[in-house]
Amino acid sequence: MTTDVTIIGAGLGGLTLARVLHLHGIAATVYEADASPTARPQGGLLDIHDYNGQLAVQAAGLMDEFRGIILEGRQAMRILDQEGNVRLDQPDDGTGGRPEVQRGELRQLLLDSLPDGTVRWGHKVTGVRGLGHGRHEVTLADSGTVVTSLLVGADGAWSRVRPLLSGAVPEYSGQSCVETYLFDADTQHPASAKAVGGGAMYALDPGGRLIAAHRERGETLHAYVMLSKPQDWFASIDFTDPAAAVTRIAAEFDGWAPELSALITDSDTAPVLRPLYTLPVGHRWDRVPGVTLVGDAAHLIPPNGEGANLAMLDGAELGEALAAHTDDIEGAVTAYEQAMFARGTAAGEAEADAPDDPTMEELLDFFARAGQTS
Repeated sequence: MTTDVTIIGAGLGGLTLARVLHLHGIAATVYEADASPTARPQGGLLDIHDYNGQLAVQAAGLMDEFRGIILEGRQAMRILDQEGNVRLDQPDDGTGGRPEVQRGELRQLLLDSLPDGTVRWGHKVTGVRGLGHGRHEVTLADSGTVVTSLLVGADGAWSRVRPLLSGAVPEYSGQSCVETYLFDADTQHPASAKAVGGGAMYALDPGGRLIAAHRERGETLHAYVMLSKPQDWFASIDFTDPAAAVTRIAAEFDGWAPELSALITDSDTAPVLRPLYTLPVGHRWDRVPGVTLVGDAAHLIPPNGEGANLAMLDGAELGEALAAHTDDIEGAVTAYEQAMFARGTAAGEAEADAPDDPTMEELLDFFARAGQTS
């Protein structure tokens, strides 16, 4: 079977690329390992920026639909110390340019904009290889092979496509995140709900321990407990025993205000460990005909609010380049990659500038320099 454009991964970057290509009458097929759109949780809130993510939404012709899923007021942001004192409280006045949406709702919006059959669910990639002259073969578990004239890896940190272009392998960043959820928070967890406020909350102590939380749809608090620990420290915790894992993680925040530590101890779900990995800042490769990458497959950095935005803009710009230069696919991909390399490098350098184990003053300064408190 031969197809025009084969996209591996039905995340935001791959789906944005498929949508932009569809608008320009270019066929694409997306192969996704998940069995369905609801096979696993899709994460929490995303702030979609007016300087990158929203440009992708516009290119996809979906701004009206996008406005319909914005959660009003969620751009509010506050910073607390470990005693629960509010050190910064920035309300959402609607001018921040970073409206918040649920990742799953944004993904579904993109899925709904594609023709039936564009995404092939339950197709796990087990191998890829070059056939010469810009053509590649993709091997799919239990479903044979696909031959394509343009292969796009939109398959995230552990991309199967990346080795065709680069020997880079993600490395542990030195930090891990433990996720928890508190449901019906205003009723069941009022003190924590009050501490978080109407949008995002960041609480830390002088030692650099951090609890972040977002208020999601339906009175849900989604918390991210950040710890700078080696992987073997986390490996010593039995996350198959949720109560024991919660107790061990909470012990790192002994003495914190109860409304903050409750974001760990009162979780309505089992804690989920997410080690954070990164590719080298400035990751790039020499041009290989017939294959390229978008999103985390190309420029993986720790979560800083840019990843989803960059992935979507990558997809949109690649799609527009291909549509504008159908007679010169390699020229289109080369131009896309040069712009993407610069964008990914800038995001990685900005992340590198963030202070390690920040003090309260450093965090306040970092947010101010990032323009998040203006």
